[in-house]
Amino acid sequence: MGLGPMLKAISLFSGIGGLDEGLHRAGFAPAFCSEIDPHAFESLQNWCWQKKLSPQLGKDIRDFRPEQLIKQLELVPGELDLLSGGPPCQSFSLIGSRNSINDERGILLFKMIDYASVFLPKAVLIEQVKGLLSAKGPDGKSGSVMSSLIGALTELGYTVKHRVLRAADYGAPQLRDRVIIVALKGAKEFDFPQPSHSDLANKDIKQPSLFDQKKPYITVHDAIADLPSPPRKGDRSPDIPSHLDVTPRRDRERINGVPEGECLARQFHLPKDQRMRLDPEKDTTKFRRMAWGKPALTLRGGEAFYHPSENRYLTPREYMRLHGFSDTHLLFGPIRARSGSVRDLDQHRLVANAVPPPLAHAVGSQIRRCIA
Repeated sequence: MGLGPMLKAISLFSGIGGLDEGLHRAGFAPAFCSEIDPHAFESLQNWCWQKKLSPQLGKDIRDFRPEQLIKQLELVPGELDLLSGGPPCQSFSLIGSRNSINDERGILLFKMIDYASVFLPKAVLIEQVKGLLSAKGPDGKSGSVMSSLIGALTELGYTVKHRVLRAADYGAPQLRDRVIIVALKGAKEFDFPQPSHSDLANKDIKQPSLFDQKKPYITVHDAIADLPSPPRKGDRSPDIPSHLDVTPRRDRERINGVPEGECLARQFHLPKDQRMRLDPEKDTTKFRRMAWGKPALTLRGGEAFYHPSENRYLTPREYMRLHGFSDTHLLFGPIRARSGSVRDLDQHRLVANAVPPPLAHAVGSQIRRCIA
C-alpha cells in the first residue's frame, strides 16, 4: 500500500540530506532546503536532482526571512505540513566547548522558532545532540536552553515531546544517540516510534517472547563487509564513489596491532612510541577500530574510526553505509586525513554531521500518521 500524496515540508540546516532522505521515505517532499557549507550544499542539490525534487534551495539561513519565504512558496500560515531541521550542534556537544547559545551556532537553534512562528506548520521536528538537555541559557541553569525552546513552541500552540533515540534501534548500523523533539499543533499527543531493532546479543533471554518482533542490530559487518579494499589516494580513482583510502603512513603504523573493537590507548603491549601520549581513560575513540559484530560507535567529524581488520581509516562510503545511506547518495568535496580544523567540510565530516536516514524515516512515518 502506497503512502498517498506527498506532504509538504521545509528543511533548515539540511546538510547532505540525511533528515530529508528519511522524511522523503516517510512521504514528505521539501519545498525549501537550506545549507551553508558548499560541499554539503552540492551533495544536497544532487540528492534533490536524483529524487526528481525541485525545492527552492538556500545557503545561509540568516539571509532569508520567513515572512518573505512564505510568500515565495505561496503558502499561508498553517498550510505547511512539517518544519524540520538539525541546527549546528557543536555548541551543545558533550565533547566540545559547550558555549551553548553564547556561540553563534547555538543561537541558530532558535531559527526553528522564527520559522515556526510564521509558517505555523502542523508539525515541527528538531534533531540535536544529547548535550542540549543540560545546556545552560542566559540564566546559567542547566537545561534552560531546552526549557526556553519548549516554552516558545508551547506559546505558539504546540504540544511538545522529546526523547533520546538511538539510531541502531531503528535500523541504522550505528550507536548514535540524539535528542528528537517533535511538536504537533494543538493538543495532539505524539507517540515516539517503537524500536524495530535491539541488541539481542546482550539480552539475557533464553527464549525470545513471541510478541517481541524486534530484529537484531545491523552490524558493521552487515553494512560494509561486501565492499572491496579501497584504492589509496594517488593510485587510481575509486570504482565506488567516495570509497578512497587517505590514511597517512604514520597512522597506518600506529593502528597496526590494535585488535578489532579496541583503541590504541589501551594496548599496553605495544611500543610507547606507538601509543605516544594517548590517555587510556580519555582517548578511547582515537585510533579506534570498529568491531565486525557490532554497530559502529557514533561517527565523529574530527577523527576517523579504523577498519575492523585493515590498517586504514574507514572511507567516506563506509561512513555512509554505517549511517544508513544508499550507495546512490553521492558526496561532493575533498576526502582528507583527520588532522586540523577545516573551513569547508570534507566528506568524513559531512557524513558525521548528518542524521541517519533510518532514524528520520521512523520518526517521520510516525509524524505523518499523526497529521495526515
